[in-house]
Amino acid sequence: MKLLIRNIDRSVTEAQLRSLFEAHGTVQSCDIVLDKNTGESKGFGFVEMPKPGEAKAAAKNLNGKDIQGSKLRVKKAETKSTDAPESKKESAKEFTKKPVKPNPYNKSR
Repeated sequence: MKLLIRNIDRSVTEAQLRSLFEAHGTVQSCDIVLDKNTGESKGFGFVEMPKPGEAKAAAKNLNGKDIQGSKLRVKKAETKSTDAPESKKESAKEFTKKPVKPNPYNKSR
């Protein structure tokens, strides 16, 4: 199960984050997202734990935990949907296809 961890203090390392979650079970991967230009932490990351029960326990126990002055926010990461933007475009097309009825109260025509 992949977890999204937000509000990570910028000084926290991946090793520190990993050790927090390893206290609750096996950690498959741990990544803190870095800014492309500066290489500094963006304050959020992902931890992947293969056993859902351990991941849920870690999320429950670490959500709201104060780490170096920042309260972590932990929740299940949502999967990316590649067709979501396309579906929004389709619904916008459907909306614009509807014929517009003239307003009988509009005298400017």
